[in-house]
Amino acid sequence: MAPLTHFDAQGHAHMVDVSDKPATDRIATARGHVRMTPETLEIVMQGTAKKGDVLGVARLAGIMGAKKTAELIPLCHPLPITKVKLDLTPDPGLPGVRVEATVKTTGQTGVEMEALTAVSTACLTIYDMLKAVERTMEIGGIAVTLKDGGKSGRFETA
Repeated sequence: MAPLTHFDAQGHAHMVDVSDKPATDRIATARGHVRMTPETLEIVMQGTAKKGDVLGVARLAGIMGAKKTAELIPLCHPLPITKVKLDLTPDPGLPGVRVEATVKTTGQTGVEMEALTAVSTACLTIYDMLKAVERTMEIGGIAVTLKDGGKSGRFETA
């Protein structure tokens, strides 16, 4: 197992110095979901939630979350994000909404945390917009599914 880079020789947390790393194209994709009753999902699909367009607002929240990652996660570097794409897909088989975020940059460190933050923020927004209808919704399955670029190369899950 590789050593943890966010700790110095004394075991203190620190921000990793990436100044000697070359800037390369980076991409990361993460996914997650919000499980809900079929009745709540129907409200999402019909666009009749009292707070408005659940998927549209959640998409914007995910984009904003990706852009604010360095402010939320203490040791993340602020990055010049070049693209954030969120796909929010109603899934009656879940039942609920599947969320996938892809984030791109050209920089000295990856965007996995930005993709995870985008998914998390979108899922939390879906919950917030629908909690008056259903408080038992469940957020889950949040994971990185793709990371590419940089020294460690490509990582992809099934």
